[in-house]
Amino acid sequence: MNVITCDIPGLVVVEPKVFGDARGFFMEIWNRDRYREAGLDWNFVQDNVSLSRQGTLRGLHFQNPAPQGKLVYVLQGEVFDVAVDIRRSSPTFGRWHGLHLSGENKRQFFVPPGFAHGFAVLSETALFAYKCTEFYTPQHELTLAWNDPDIGIQWPLDNPQLSEKDARGPRLKDLPKDCLFA
Repeated sequence: MNVITCDIPGLVVVEPKVFGDARGFFMEIWNRDRYREAGLDWNFVQDNVSLSRQGTLRGLHFQNPAPQGKLVYVLQGEVFDVAVDIRRSSPTFGRWHGLHLSGENKRQFFVPPGFAHGFAVLSETALFAYKCTEFYTPQHELTLAWNDPDIGIQWPLDNPQLSEKDARGPRLKDLPKDCLFA
């Protein structure tokens, strides 16, 4: 597997080994020992899958307390995936990193605790999966505005389909300090 560090500390892209031939392909999505050998020592407690239509934007979500790290990947389709650093003491506070994840490129993206996360669906549909380091607790889930001008994410779509919660997400500057990470 190939591990790529990003310009924001903590964010990691993983390119798993893929074995393919005329019949299709095989790959390991997760192998604790192999990932540990590569320096990626994460403890996952929950797996999630979502199916979304083209033009859907989910996020930017985070959970505090009990923040989640997420290893995300696309099983079918394509998304533009984004992580925003919301660690107050971080030199990259408020910066974002985005990349394309697809069933074709088979890349995985690790978003550690301390980041808001979201994705936009670019294909007709996308089957999106993620492994989480903490259990989901809806009472602790928070949303950050997907279109916060101070963050300036360059989403590859203009009028996304949003949930009511995601449409009402506050700007980073308007989030109470105790919702952010130290």
